[in-house]
Amino acid sequence: MADDSNSISKGAIGSYAAVGDSFTEGVGDPGPDGAFIGWADRLAVLLSDHRAEGDFRYANLAVRGRLLDQIVEEQVPRAKELAPDLVSFCAGGNDILRPGSDPDDVADRFEAAVAELKSTVGTVLVCTGFDTRGVPVLRHLRGKIATYTAHVRAIADRYDCPVLDLWSLRSVQDRRAWDADRLHLSPEGHTRVALRAAQVLGLAVPTDPDQPWPPLPQRAPADVRRDNIQWAREHLVPWIGRRLRGESSGDHVEPKRPDLAPL
Repeated sequence: MADDSNSISKGAIGSYAAVGDSFTEGVGDPGPDGAFIGWADRLAVLLSDHRAEGDFRYANLAVRGRLLDQIVEEQVPRAKELAPDLVSFCAGGNDILRPGSDPDDVADRFEAAVAELKSTVGTVLVCTGFDTRGVPVLRHLRGKIATYTAHVRAIADRYDCPVLDLWSLRSVQDRRAWDADRLHLSPEGHTRVALRAAQVLGLAVPTDPDQPWPPLPQRAPADVRRDNIQWAREHLVPWIGRRLRGESSGDHVEPKRPDLAPL
């Protein structure tokens, strides 16, 4: 594969399609019109700004709540049809969070999709999982997420894919990088991920995505426990309930940018 950092720095990427779930749709980063923005939209702006000549076009096919097989069935064929210069493929996280899921099996299906995308797309950017060591409940899934992350990195090596390594992005370990539901990034969290993605693709960025956050005042343990209880009541219990009922937050949701179009 050609040297991505050199080609992209010269504005060679003229089209980009984002594939995935709520992370790529941008949940947690609402815009002024109520639609979500998110890291992929922000990356598209950075890519457009670095475009040397010609129009830049962008599609976002991601839909919240989608499992890997749904993404492969619904979004991968469309991404291949669009045949952009770049596809970001971030999928499998919702599968890993499900009880009884096998990260080895999810990784096998992820690899098949990467191979399919690589047949028509020049560059496929893949994403690892986040390190959940500081997240209540989800910290217990850290081992599964780490296993899946290791698979993703190995798949990237086999198919010459750049890797958006979210596990090593220390700035998103801060609570302020996350929305109130602690499942989706905040606007600042999405911004930092977009900056890291741009770095991975060889673009110069105005701010270090791992720049430390300002210090926070110390909180009493009782306040932390109270916040955790409120979070569980307002966000965790409804999230578990939807899964037990076989419902998804993405039911009846369509991709926000189904076609390659100018920004």
